[in-house]
Amino acid sequence: MTATGLAAALVDEYLVGSGAITLVGLISAYGAGAIPPAISALKALFSKGELDIDLLMVVAAVAAALVGAPVEGAVLLALFSISGALEHRAMGKARKAVEALMQLRPSVAELIDKNGTRTVPVSDLKPGDQVILRPGARVPVDGLVREGEGSMDESTITGESMPVSKAPGAALHEATVNLNAVLIMEVRRRLEESTVSQMVKLVTEAQAMKAPSEQFSAWFGQRYTWAVLIGSVLAYFGFLLYDYSHELALYRAATLLVAASPCAIVISVPAAILSALSASARGGVLFKGGAALERLAETRIFAFDKTGTLTTGKAVVTGVLALHGSADELLAIASGLEKFSEHPIASAIVSEAKSRSLTEVVVEQVVSTASVGIAGRAGERSVWAGNPRIALLRGANVGDLRLRDVQASAQTLVYVGEDERLLGVITVADEPRDTSARGIRALRSAGIERVVMMTGDRRPLAELVAKEMNISEVHADLLPADKVQLVDELANSAPTAFVGDGVNDAAALARADVGIAMGVAGSEVALQAADVALLSEDMQRLAEAHRLARRTKAVIRQNLGFALTAMIALVTAGAFFELPLPLAVIGHEGGTLLVVLNSLRLLWDPIRAS
Repeated sequence: MTATGLAAALVDEYLVGSGAITLVGLISAYGAGAIPPAISALKALFSKGELDIDLLMVVAAVAAALVGAPVEGAVLLALFSISGALEHRAMGKARKAVEALMQLRPSVAELIDKNGTRTVPVSDLKPGDQVILRPGARVPVDGLVREGEGSMDESTITGESMPVSKAPGAALHEATVNLNAVLIMEVRRRLEESTVSQMVKLVTEAQAMKAPSEQFSAWFGQRYTWAVLIGSVLAYFGFLLYDYSHELALYRAATLLVAASPCAIVISVPAAILSALSASARGGVLFKGGAALERLAETRIFAFDKTGTLTTGKAVVTGVLALHGSADELLAIASGLEKFSEHPIASAIVSEAKSRSLTEVVVEQVVSTASVGIAGRAGERSVWAGNPRIALLRGANVGDLRLRDVQASAQTLVYVGEDERLLGVITVADEPRDTSARGIRALRSAGIERVVMMTGDRRPLAELVAKEMNISEVHADLLPADKVQLVDELANSAPTAFVGDGVNDAAALARADVGIAMGVAGSEVALQAADVALLSEDMQRLAEAHRLARRTKAVIRQNLGFALTAMIALVTAGAFFELPLPLAVIGHEGGTLLVVLNSLRLLWDPIRAS
């Protein structure tokens, strides 16, 4: 409306010359462009004691009209309105993260009950319910696979581009897509507690929480705006002292007011922060506010928990050494025994046997002894598997020279035998994540000074994993309290981030300058204690998040540098030269818009998958 009124006034004044249309156009421009922001600014002034920058623009436009330059005042209001609309639209792109997350959710689910299946609202699902997932369906809430095997597209949640295989017992995340199989899932969480709900909550809270630089920007903007208003009044009287006419002094003071207005400075920080938060959310990294983003940019030390963070937290068979017979025969015996155990090492052995398509030995009369092992009968033979204690109890010789190398390694050994004879050993270890080494290399190349590993595991095992990750500083045999103490010591020397995933990491996550929770399926306690949540288990996302944080800091510096330079140039021109009011307006509004557009570049460079 403001721009339309101005256009009508300009056409009439320069082409038609009736005068009446010019008057109506200017009244429309001033009414639409000045009244709403003036009302809003006055409400803020009287209710909160805050001086809105918009009020400066209205005062300048009215001053221009009073000195006989109503068209220039209308130009100011029109450009101010257009700039505000473009700024609002541009910033709106950064605020669509929450809306995009909400759209991921399915509205209904196919519930299995005693009468068969029925379609119900997702909000009605509760833990323990069973739901059918057909090919192409989105997972309604977080759950577990109970029946069926297939692949899931988890890109909407974790950013992982490749399909992820799912078998019974595997976790399913809300809003991921079932690609190729009929699965029966068991509900783990209600809708309001599921993955997307957590993401929405984190993104909403992050956008509402101001970073220290944002708080300073708002504090500075309020005080500087008062200074500009008072300074313009003083400038008016100063111009009068230099024998300017009342009209010209008022015009020059209005020009100076526009030139000195801090719009670009005030918007420099929040525009960049909001863009970065939205970009990181799309890339599977959620910051709990701009403060966490700023602190990550300053981080110089990264401390990592080992199990479940640098490693998968899942035991895998790394080797089979048979002293008698073949490796496959040894695995078949061990698998026949271990299928009766729920220990993670037992699961690793059974999985390895299945991957080799071995037929497990049939074992009966199975007896499991805690901290020793498991034993049973296979036909006429007594077979057993476990740690060295069970071998010694059976009278087997564990001093065979062929075992020397594996016994010297840091891996977990499972001794397998029959009767009094040791048949061989199976080595089991916690598997390092494929992305851990790459992520740590990326952090080092970004200038991180120290990378530290902390774990409650034995030192030999910790050092074995650290060697694969090229981590030289290792702290092992730690209790949760020890991790907190170490984080304190590190934080005293430089800004420190701690990365963990379990309940026992919560205290260290809370104590670090930046606590980073690993994996969307990680501990609820860890997620609550952390400042940053990595939805993916891809460690390279952490390096990408650090890169984005540092780039955001650079963009903020660029914004502030440009805004201050432009403002100083405009103020100088307004105070000592004949700077036209429209040119001051174009410089002011153009600078504000450029700052916003520079910030939006962060949206176009999101966190990438490895």
